[in-house]
Amino acid sequence: MTSNNPSVFLLMVNGQIEAADFPEYDDLYCKYCFVYGHDWAPTSGLEEGISQITSKGRGSQSLVWNFPLDITFKSTNPFGWPQIVVSVYGPDTFGNDVVRGYGAVHIPFTPGKHTKTIPMFVPESTSRLQKFTSWLMGRLPEFTDPKVVAQGEGREVTRVRSQGFVTLQFNIVTKDMKKLGYETTSEHSAATGLTRTSQQL
Repeated sequence: MTSNNPSVFLLMVNGQIEAADFPEYDDLYCKYCFVYGHDWAPTSGLEEGISQITSKGRGSQSLVWNFPLDITFKSTNPFGWPQIVVSVYGPDTFGNDVVRGYGAVHIPFTPGKHTKTIPMFVPESTSRLQKFTSWLMGRLPEFTDPKVVAQGEGREVTRVRSQGFVTLQFNIVTKDMKKLGYETTSEHSAATGLTRTSQQL
């Protein structure tokens, strides 16, 4: 039996991590995870995953994963809207798996099909000695928890270098947001993101 006065709204996300562009690297795989606020909870689907290793095709610079995403969230308010964090890994010259890029993007606010391209970055050593030592040991700088990419705390003191892009495709469906007073139509979200309607329930 459906309620006329819902207490939560639903955000249904499916799509895929389509491809990556890392001109200097090949044989890469990616990991993903979702970061969201305290009022959000996943109701179905996978919160994290790891893809297959992909190689560049003949005459192509693109690395194609087409790795599926499927998750549904429930929440009482939009604060802490979910983000997806993508980490890309691949072998170095010694065959060790090292990070090739981190990136994050918010899940789109508006229902429909969306394509997002995430600029990726990697942490940098703070000195030439550390850079040489990490290269020699095969241990490049990386975050112990990739979710830090989606948070602001401590990021201002982290030295990073841009490196590559990852393309994601999302299909978004929302349920009961309008009943709770939130408007997600394109004209509203383009100007202000997610806005509260003037109607009070």
